[in-house]
Amino acid sequence: MKQNIYDNNEFFQQYKALRARENNYNNLLEQPNFLTLVPALKDKVVLDIGCGMGGFAAACVNQGARHVTGIDISANMIATAKSLHTYENLTFEQAAFEDLIVPTASIDFISSSLAFHYIADFSQLIKKISVALRSDGILLFSIEHPIATSNKANEYSITDETGNILHFALDNYQNEGLRTQHWLVDNVMTYHRTMSTVLNTLIDNGLKIEKIIEPMPTDEAIAKLPSIQKELRRPSFLIVRARKV
Repeated sequence: MKQNIYDNNEFFQQYKALRARENNYNNLLEQPNFLTLVPALKDKVVLDIGCGMGGFAAACVNQGARHVTGIDISANMIATAKSLHTYENLTFEQAAFEDLIVPTASIDFISSSLAFHYIADFSQLIKKISVALRSDGILLFSIEHPIATSNKANEYSITDETGNILHFALDNYQNEGLRTQHWLVDNVMTYHRTMSTVLNTLIDNGLKIEKIIEPMPTDEAIAKLPSIQKELRRPSFLIVRARKV
């Protein structure tokens, strides 16, 4: 099932408000670490899967990419991206990657920020990505960490009477599959996979893992957003860079 939660207007408006805050998890934790793994893009062909409002795709153009395509299943996201970013060599398309026809060995760099955990068939996703990448091409993606996704449908943390977190719940880790949760709205669907499934699927499809980051907040980030300090106790995100061999 392909979820299009970002075209739920209640969700989308709340999401835009969340991303508009200067100090949020994306700006302070996920994106700073993600950007450290972006390869040199001069004259490269780039595909950004789940491009959202287009900021990263536009940044790739500014880094010298020959052409960048940003795709997203959400009409809201694509309309916003087109309104914000206009370059001759930047294309935005409303599409699910599962449905997109991508020529074999046509892409130098495929990126995806916090989108793959919405896709049901991870094996087919990575197989298609591997086929689309040129030899020596790079895949860079971030997802919700498997430690965080495993228990989404149940109690997430245990707190004391004052609300302080005593410990985080980790359960159903080996039980892969659909999770539903309340995040801005009810019944947001994500898919849990173990760390071994994520990494072995890359290896099985000819992708050599080059770097893994489980982001930790800096002291500066904690000063700006004190609640982010809990990331020192367990990670929310997993970032992986792999190369087609």
